[in-house]
Amino acid sequence: MTSKDLTQIISQGESETVEFKQSFSKSVIETLVAFSNTRGGRVIIGVKNDKSILGVFITEESLQKWTNEIKQNTEPAIFPIIDVFNVDEKEIVVLTVNEFPIKPVAYKHLFFARKQNSNHKLSIDEITELRFISLNYSFDAFEVDTEFNQLDSSALQYFEKRIQKSGRYNLTGDVKQDLTKLGIVKAGKLTRATELLFGSHHTNIHIGRFKSETTIIDDLMIRSPLILAVDQAMDFIKKNIRLGFEFGGETTKRTERWQYPIQAIREFLLNAVVHRDYTNPTDLIIKIFDEKIEITNPGNLMGDLTVEKLLSGNYVSVHRNKLLTEAFYLTGDIEKYGTGFKRIKEWFFEYPNLKYSFNSFSNFIQVVIESVNVPVNVPVNVPVNVPVNNRQKNIILDIQKDKYITQKKLAEKYKVNRETIKRDLKKLKELNLIKRIGPDKTGSWEVVK
Repeated sequence: MTSKDLTQIISQGESETVEFKQSFSKSVIETLVAFSNTRGGRVIIGVKNDKSILGVFITEESLQKWTNEIKQNTEPAIFPIIDVFNVDEKEIVVLTVNEFPIKPVAYKHLFFARKQNSNHKLSIDEITELRFISLNYSFDAFEVDTEFNQLDSSALQYFEKRIQKSGRYNLTGDVKQDLTKLGIVKAGKLTRATELLFGSHHTNIHIGRFKSETTIIDDLMIRSPLILAVDQAMDFIKKNIRLGFEFGGETTKRTERWQYPIQAIREFLLNAVVHRDYTNPTDLIIKIFDEKIEITNPGNLMGDLTVEKLLSGNYVSVHRNKLLTEAFYLTGDIEKYGTGFKRIKEWFFEYPNLKYSFNSFSNFIQVVIESVNVPVNVPVNVPVNVPVNNRQKNIILDIQKDKYITQKKLAEKYKVNRETIKRDLKKLKELNLIKRIGPDKTGSWEVVK
């Protein structure tokens, strides 16, 4: 890094990986610890919070003293890289640490992590979780005293049926052997994940249908094995939201249209089940109102994940419960690559009258799906009673502008896969809104007048 590079970093201000300090103090060590427990970072000494450069007087002896103080007050001891730069004829010191491999690191028996541009003191639960992640371990991998014959046979059968359908694992025919191969049973001992998925446990999904914040119309407490509980929860949700129908063009064929995108609701529910903090005895709570659904889940966001990153889709997927994640991946219910929220965006594109948001508060994460009054821009040449979504209406406009537009270009524009665009074009052709002129590769599109 050069002085020019450092000037550029300072101009961008403090962040998850950069902090300014006017002088060396205990808060510098706290920040180095927070960086070590997160993604690493730089403490730049001699700079004010407003990015103005003060400089700092240093000698070889003072740098050695700083190093010793950091080493003596951190556990495990951390050794930052120390660089000195001359910026505007003033000396600036940069202390750099990488993410520590075995976490958490402590400063005088206190633990910190970096959250956005500030240090966050860790709770006992967060310290434990950070340790699990560091060791590539998870709470659901702990052994339990439950015996295999105490598990719910119908849950085990349903699990095997779903795996067979997904094709993501070749079953042996011996369910205990399969669970051992998958790591859900270890050396003949059942794990917490086995108990949660197929046995009796004390974690509930509590769902209520509300007419107002205080008026409950219907109520259900689900205590089933998790592999069955997801479907039971979805059945209750479907029973308590509206179902309508759309009719296609000149035909009498009708398609179902739920009040909310069912696939997205299921994805939110699965995320809540898979990523909840099972050390917290509080129920997973779902509230269904006339025009809103709230899903409140025990557990903070993992690692350096924030609500902003979650909404942007720009994050690395971290799994709180590795074995539960693996189980629901094998059944085909989820992906393990952090693509769930990208698919949710696609599903909500079909519902311009809805929005979803996240709330993160002490030991809980909540998603809210609700109706909003959003005007829909309908192209003037598309009849308003034709059952097409916003993207499909805009595709018609795209074809009007460029009759040679490709499926690839449309997929890139709307940030969906080509199969989705193929379905859109097929529907528009079936409704006689567009037609294809000539062969697939060299032909063109035409909007039907």
